Amino acid sequence: MAAGTSNYWEDLRKQARQLENELDLKLVSFSKLCTSYSHSSARDGRRDSSDTTPLLNGSSQDRMFETMAIEIEQLLARLTGVNDKMAEYTSSAGVPSLNAALMHTLQRHRDILQDYTHEFHKTKANFVAIRERENLMGSVRKDIESYKSGSGVNNRRTELFLKEHDHLRNSDRLIEETISIAMATKENMTSQRGMLKSIQSKMNTLANRFPAVNSLIQRINLRKRRDSLILGGVIGVCTILLLLYAFH
Repeated sequence: MAAGTSNYWEDLRKQARQLENELDLKLVSFSKLCTSYSHSSARDGRRDSSDTTPLLNGSSQDRMFETMAIEIEQLLARLTGVNDKMAEYTSSAGVPSLNAALMHTLQRHRDILQDYTHEFHKTKANFVAIRERENLMGSVRKDIESYKSGSGVNNRRTELFLKEHDHLRNSDRLIEETISIAMATKENMTSQRGMLKSIQSKMNTLANRFPAVNSLIQRINLRKRRDSLILGGVIGVCTILLLLYAFH
């Protein structure tokens, strides 16, 4: 019975780790999609409004965004279900005295799920904000072109309006570049965090599987400390005796 419950717990942990790895890859691709959309939006803003290619590219990226968002939400839901099963297992009757170690492992998986959920919603919000800003700028460009073609007069007021529009577009481009740098930094930090969590997981696994090794190491350290004190005392006594003999 104990072997069966242990295998059930290990199966849940394997499922959780597999889903976490899939989520990590999906979130990196999702972040890169947002970054590429930001760059393409900045390039499209400098193109002529009569070109239909940006519209096609934007539509394709929108479809990719919706598809990846649905896939990530499904993975998060599956990982949440696995965590719930792990929580039920730790609270069920008959679980051995390793309940504290199991709770520690469960909490670590919950923290990873919370981090991935927060990262997904943040990246999704950034993507939506960039898309809405691009739609707004496109509407302004269309209004300007309509005004220019309708009036046919390139007066001082139109020039000031166009200059203000160019200034806003340049400011928007700088903001998008700043967002891109921040996302690249976030990707590097996410990669480093994954490596550190993997190392911590391996260390915790070793500590949980071989508790006798920790106890043996502690006893060896205590014995070495005791031997050092005894040796130091013997050396001190011999030194004092030699000094007394030398000055007698």
